[in-house]
Amino acid sequence: MPTSINFFIEDIPFKLKNKMALRLWIRETITSEGFRSGEISFIFCGDNYLHQINKEYLRHDTYTDIITFDNSDEEGTISGDIFISVERVEENALGFQVSSTDELHRVIIHGILHLCGYLDKKPADKKQMTEKENYYLNKRNFS
Repeated sequence: MPTSINFFIEDIPFKLKNKMALRLWIRETITSEGFRSGEISFIFCGDNYLHQINKEYLRHDTYTDIITFDNSDEEGTISGDIFISVERVEENALGFQVSSTDELHRVIIHGILHLCGYLDKKPADKKQMTEKENYYLNKRNFS
């Protein structure tokens, strides 16, 4: 099974920093959760691009910061496509009064945690997801 973490940019000018450190942090998170990393693609895009995906595949006519598609087919190995709206992340960072980098990293690890099986629709699940996000954000040794 191939094991790689790839980053793609669609329809927006965007430069992802610290790719090697990000890959390492993501792999360490996956390992800490008891999984192996399969093929994982992060697609950084704009609001309209992600809105179209949300409408077409999930039948939700709303803007969002992230959509995660789980492509895992081997027990214990996670694989998927994680679409992230950079515009929404930047807007949320302003609203939460955090740096764009911290918010982007939170959303990246949020997608990974979804692939690991964490949910966030119910209040208890959302609380656990936020605690896990905070835990892994605090384990970063880069910014």
